[in-house]
Amino acid sequence: MNNYFEKEDLSKFGSGIIGEDASLLWNKFIEYYGEVFAEGALTAREKALIALAVAHTVQCPYCIDSYTHTALNFGCDQDQIMEAIHVAAAIKAGATLAFGVQSKNISDKLTIK
Repeated sequence: MNNYFEKEDLSKFGSGIIGEDASLLWNKFIEYYGEVFAEGALTAREKALIALAVAHTVQCPYCIDSYTHTALNFGCDQDQIMEAIHVAAAIKAGATLAFGVQSKNISDKLTIK
Protein backbone atom coordinates (compact mmCIF):
# COMPACT_ATOMS: atom_id res chain seq x y z
CA MET A 1 0.00 0.00 0.00
CA ASN A 2 1.54 3.29 -1.12
CA ASN A 3 -1.12 5.57 0.34
CA TYR A 4 -3.34 5.42 3.37
CA PHE A 5 -6.26 6.48 1.19
CA GLU A 6 -6.67 4.26 -1.86
CA LYS A 7 -8.61 5.66 -4.82
CA GLU A 8 -10.40 2.37 -5.39
CA ASP A 9 -11.90 2.62 -1.89
CA LEU A 10 -14.08 5.51 -3.05
CA SER A 11 -16.21 3.10 -5.09
CA LYS A 12 -16.62 0.85 -2.04
CA PHE A 13 -18.51 3.60 -0.26
CA GLY A 14 -21.09 3.89 -3.04
CA SER A 15 -21.44 0.12 -3.29
CA GLY A 16 -22.86 -0.07 0.20
CA ILE A 17 -19.97 -1.98 1.77
CA ILE A 18 -20.18 0.39 4.74
CA GLY A 19 -23.74 -0.80 5.32
CA GLU A 20 -22.98 -4.51 5.43
CA ASP A 21 -22.84 -4.54 9.22
CA ALA A 22 -25.43 -1.89 10.01
CA SER A 23 -27.81 -1.98 7.09
CA LEU A 24 -30.68 -0.14 8.79
CA LEU A 25 -28.46 2.82 9.66
CA TRP A 26 -26.81 2.74 6.24
CA ASN A 27 -30.17 2.79 4.48
CA LYS A 28 -31.33 5.72 6.58
CA PHE A 29 -28.10 7.57 5.81
CA ILE A 30 -28.43 6.96 2.07
CA GLU A 31 -32.05 8.13 2.12
CA TYR A 32 -31.05 11.29 4.01
CA TYR A 33 -28.02 11.86 1.80
CA GLY A 34 -30.14 11.57 -1.32
CA GLU A 35 -32.68 14.06 -0.01
CA VAL A 36 -29.97 16.53 0.99
CA PHE A 37 -28.47 16.57 -2.51
CA ALA A 38 -31.79 16.65 -4.37
CA GLU A 39 -32.88 19.86 -6.08
CA GLY A 40 -34.48 22.19 -3.59
CA ALA A 41 -33.98 25.80 -2.60
CA LEU A 42 -30.42 25.25 -3.84
CA THR A 43 -29.63 23.61 -7.14
CA ALA A 44 -27.74 20.32 -7.22
CA ARG A 45 -24.88 22.27 -8.83
CA GLU A 46 -24.74 24.73 -5.92
CA LYS A 47 -24.86 21.86 -3.45
CA ALA A 48 -21.96 20.15 -5.25
CA LEU A 49 -19.82 23.29 -4.89
CA ILE A 50 -20.73 23.55 -1.21
CA ALA A 51 -19.91 19.88 -0.69
CA LEU A 52 -16.58 20.31 -2.46
CA ALA A 53 -15.69 23.32 -0.31
CA VAL A 54 -16.66 21.51 2.89
CA ALA A 55 -14.72 18.43 1.76
CA HIS A 56 -11.61 20.56 1.71
CA THR A 57 -12.21 21.91 5.20
CA VAL A 58 -12.73 18.41 6.65
CA GLN A 59 -9.87 17.15 4.45
CA CYS A 60 -11.67 14.11 3.06
CA PRO A 61 -9.79 12.90 -0.02
CA TYR A 62 -12.70 10.72 -1.11
CA CYS A 63 -15.15 13.61 -0.94
CA ILE A 64 -12.71 15.92 -2.73
CA ASP A 65 -12.36 13.36 -5.52
CA SER A 66 -16.09 12.68 -5.74
CA TYR A 67 -17.32 16.27 -5.57
CA THR A 68 -14.65 17.56 -7.96
CA HIS A 69 -16.06 15.14 -10.52
CA THR A 70 -19.62 16.07 -9.58
CA ALA A 71 -18.96 19.81 -9.85
CA LEU A 72 -17.28 19.35 -13.24
CA ASN A 73 -20.21 17.23 -14.43
CA PHE A 74 -22.57 20.05 -13.42
CA GLY A 75 -20.59 22.42 -15.63
CA CYS A 76 -18.50 24.16 -12.99
CA ASP A 77 -15.16 25.38 -14.24
CA GLN A 78 -11.83 25.44 -12.43
CA ASP A 79 -12.23 29.10 -11.46
CA GLN A 80 -15.55 28.37 -9.74
CA ILE A 81 -14.14 25.31 -8.00
CA MET A 82 -11.10 27.19 -6.70
CA GLU A 83 -13.22 30.14 -5.60
CA ALA A 84 -15.44 27.79 -3.59
CA ILE A 85 -12.33 26.25 -2.00
CA HIS A 86 -11.01 29.70 -1.13
CA VAL A 87 -14.34 30.63 0.46
CA ALA A 88 -14.10 27.52 2.63
CA ALA A 89 -10.47 28.28 3.50
CA ALA A 90 -11.34 31.85 4.48
CA ILE A 91 -14.17 30.69 6.75
CA LYS A 92 -11.94 28.07 8.38
CA ALA A 93 -9.17 30.64 8.88
CA GLY A 94 -11.64 33.17 10.27
CA ALA A 95 -13.05 30.62 12.69
CA THR A 96 -9.54 29.76 13.84
CA LEU A 97 -8.85 33.42 14.49
CA ALA A 98 -12.20 33.88 16.24
CA PHE A 99 -11.19 31.16 18.71
CA GLY A 100 -8.21 33.38 19.47
CA VAL A 101 -10.61 35.46 21.56
CA GLN A 102 -10.79 32.57 24.03
CA SER A 103 -7.00 32.52 24.33
CA LYS A 104 -6.90 36.30 24.69
CA ASN A 105 -9.54 36.20 27.46
CA ILE A 106 -7.59 33.56 29.39
CA SER A 107 -4.31 35.39 28.89
CA ASP A 108 -5.81 38.68 30.01
CA LYS A 109 -7.19 37.09 33.19
CA LEU A 110 -3.85 35.56 34.05
CA THR A 111 -1.52 38.42 33.12
CA ILE A 112 -3.41 41.66 33.79
CA LYS A 113 -3.15 42.82 37.35
